[in-house]
Amino acid sequence: MSTGTRLVIVGGSDAGISAGLRAREVDPSAEVTLIVADAYPNFSICGIPYFVSGEVGDWRNLAHRTLAELEATALQLRLDTRVTSIDVGGHRIAIRTADGATETLDYDRLVVGTGAVPVRPPIDGLSTLGPADGVHLLHTMDDTFALTGSLERSGVRSALIVGAGYIGLEMAEALTTRGLTVHQVEMLPEVLPTVDVELGALVRAELTDRGVQVHCGAAVTAVARTDARDSDGARLHVTGTGPAGEPVGWDVDVVLINVGVRPDAALLVAAGATTGPRGAVIVGEDMATGLPGVWAAGDCVVTRHRLAGVTYLPLGTTAHKQGRVAGENAVGGTARYAGSLGTQVVKVFDVVAARTGLREHEAVAAGYRPVSSTTVANDHKAYYPGAQSITIRVTGDADTGRLLGAQLIGRRGTETAKRVDILATALFHGMTVADLLTLDLSYTPPLGSPWDAVQMAAQVWVAQHAPGRPMTDADSASSAA
Repeated sequence: MSTGTRLVIVGGSDAGISAGLRAREVDPSAEVTLIVADAYPNFSICGIPYFVSGEVGDWRNLAHRTLAELEATALQLRLDTRVTSIDVGGHRIAIRTADGATETLDYDRLVVGTGAVPVRPPIDGLSTLGPADGVHLLHTMDDTFALTGSLERSGVRSALIVGAGYIGLEMAEALTTRGLTVHQVEMLPEVLPTVDVELGALVRAELTDRGVQVHCGAAVTAVARTDARDSDGARLHVTGTGPAGEPVGWDVDVVLINVGVRPDAALLVAAGATTGPRGAVIVGEDMATGLPGVWAAGDCVVTRHRLAGVTYLPLGTTAHKQGRVAGENAVGGTARYAGSLGTQVVKVFDVVAARTGLREHEAVAAGYRPVSSTTVANDHKAYYPGAQSITIRVTGDADTGRLLGAQLIGRRGTETAKRVDILATALFHGMTVADLLTLDLSYTPPLGSPWDAVQMAAQVWVAQHAPGRPMTDADSASSAA
């Protein structure tokens, strides 16, 4: 029997699994127990839209690792089990199983990765309607099965999605692929609010071209069941307001709410942890919570942004890295989380949108003096067939020339996702925009140019915004271009 550290991990998604695997790597003698609230440890929540669309044929394929593979690493998993409280002083947790049985479990060290929960907007009827009525939130595998159950009912032909962020956009594609008429309602002026509105408009154009009916600047205020259809399909009437405050309405079969998430921090807060932005638990670079013997990681905690400081940034990539740090330190390591840049990418039909670092208003809030330029460049030499354009917005600091952020919109096949990674790497290492021109990037006519599209965008920024000169009205105009 092992005589190592008794490590208990709460949460079986990205942060929790990463913590457990890393702990076992660092200390093979550690007794690592994972408490998982459902029956689906280590499943890719990001892959759900592609199962709904049918592109991923079997839901089991969404597992990063099978249960057998996890158990082969000597992780002990307790599925369908919830932690109800943490006794920090007593080094024990209280748990409740799916059948209602309760017990306590002792630990030497504890890692909490409870993640996030979907935001429930103040929509009349949302508290009384649910999956049986065709009204869904989408965050877990159980949510997924409930949604696909609704979609498989006879007579389901239309859906309305509240929210046009990453998951909302991916679900618009998924439901359209299934043959549904899709309405997408977004309160803000443009879809994909994590990029500037001019770039979001390029994404909206793709949605519209594919038949999605997009309603920006609109809000959903109520959902009601009308029973206008037969018993095989519940008919829903959705009401709201349009861009000018005018009343609007839609009759659909399914409503999907995707307006973001909030940290699931109640367990840690009840144990005495302190919170920061958006109610996320404050942790250090070592992922320690300040509670003795307790670390936390993932969507329930704050994130240190390398340019903007402490923020809340729930991303799977971040959760994996934070979980690894927490798991290592829980068994005696000294790892540090290096920080995030908020690098993100999404595919919407045949358009790819990516961003990293800060947009102008975010950079101003962080104390920089940002200026931006926008460039349209080909993904490879124009004389080679199939060249497509990428729109690249580069933001840098007017005083130092430091690269602060970038946003890219390109067609699928333009390697937009990999090009944003170039910019993310440059940001991570504090490079200036001009430094991008010195990078020795690969080139062959079918795949690129002697100056990559990223470098062409950097050339434009350097030409327009020489560091140190006073900002003019022309700079402001080019920033908004």
